[in-house]
Amino acid sequence: MITIPNQSSVAKAFMEFDGQGRMKPSPYYDRIVDVMEELIKFTLLTRDQAPYLVDRYSERKESADALMARVNAEGQHLLGHMPGEEAK
Repeated sequence: MITIPNQSSVAKAFMEFDGQGRMKPSPYYDRIVDVMEELIKFTLLTRDQAPYLVDRYSERKESADALMARVNAEGQHLLGHMPGEEAK
């Protein structure tokens, strides 16, 4: 699971925008720019890495029943006959 490494909030955000809808220069603005720069950098570092980053053991492991069925099927294949069939 990928999460955003940093975040910020703006107190009374409705007061931080001008008439054109742009955020006014302030420490809040600077902090938002810092967070967005970090998000872009983090995105570039993790892009195309999703298969590795979201790979989870708990989703890969076989259940005991599935494992037993697979092992038995492979064993029967190696012996050259199907279950219930007499060995040649």
